[in-house]
Amino acid sequence: MSDTHKSDLLLVVVTLFAAISWMFSKEAVLLMPPLMFMAARFLIAGTVLAFFARRALMKLSLDQLRRSVGVGLVFGTAMTCWVMGLVHITSLGEGAFLTSLGVVIVPIIARLVFKEAQPPSTWLAIPIAVAGLAFLSLENGFRPEAGQIFFVIAATIFALYFNLNTRAANQRTVINRQGKTVEKHRVPALPLTAIALLTVGMLTLIESMIMEPWRPTLNNLSPMLVWWVVASAVIGTAGRFLLQTLAQSLSANSHGVVILVLEPVWVALLLWPDLRRIDRQPLGSFEQTDQRETTESENRIKEVDRHRLNQYISSPLQDTGP
Repeated sequence: MSDTHKSDLLLVVVTLFAAISWMFSKEAVLLMPPLMFMAARFLIAGTVLAFFARRALMKLSLDQLRRSVGVGLVFGTAMTCWVMGLVHITSLGEGAFLTSLGVVIVPIIARLVFKEAQPPSTWLAIPIAVAGLAFLSLENGFRPEAGQIFFVIAATIFALYFNLNTRAANQRTVINRQGKTVEKHRVPALPLTAIALLTVGMLTLIESMIMEPWRPTLNNLSPMLVWWVVASAVIGTAGRFLLQTLAQSLSANSHGVVILVLEPVWVALLLWPDLRRIDRQPLGSFEQTDQRETTESENRIKEVDRHRLNQYISSPLQDTGP
């Protein structure tokens, strides 16, 4: 089996991992702020991979380290826009459609930004993929709204991330600004993924500390929430992106990314009943859950006060004078 075929097969497995990760993520964000979840997810995943890549990390050059961090910063920016879109949009199907467009934008970015030639089959596949994604995701039509802007930005940045990740994972010969030919050494898949995930985790951690409340989640930490976060980190993040980077290292061409349109297909097959239920509800569920918990707490306090008042009124002490 050629490296290209191995890469394509690994990308198919990646789409299945990504679909399973949707299940973990949708449960976790019901119980904690979205950016806090992203920070925990990527920091845990990056730490796990960094432990196994510790020897390879020590051997990286400054240029390899810089490129790996750059990949992580671009990826982190895309994930931030994606999460903000998830919070503000009211239709999950439309969000999935817009995010999936990032996959078909990859060859366009590769051609326009990096001057990478694309085979005719790729240009033929793009409109077919867009139409298929639309039929799969837009059950109730397409309704423009503000939250979609985040998904469009995220899709574009995801496409840039995939190209940068492919270029970092492969050996390349480039011409620098002085006109000299320079050999860009590939970054091995394991340390590249570890650094990128840790960078995403640090970026979303800073954003979460600035924008989100942590106390409600930390005060109500449950074993089920820990399970969803760990499962998402190990299976849906560390395993998924390690396989994706390995697949990208086996093929320097970007057209294989079209295989990633299988992700919404798996999502539809695995989570269709849940997606239809969620698609009928406004997102940003953590804020709603937090408000509901606050209201319930206030009601309990009022009930206790009412009980104490009744005890006071019915007490025999009230029948005695001074």
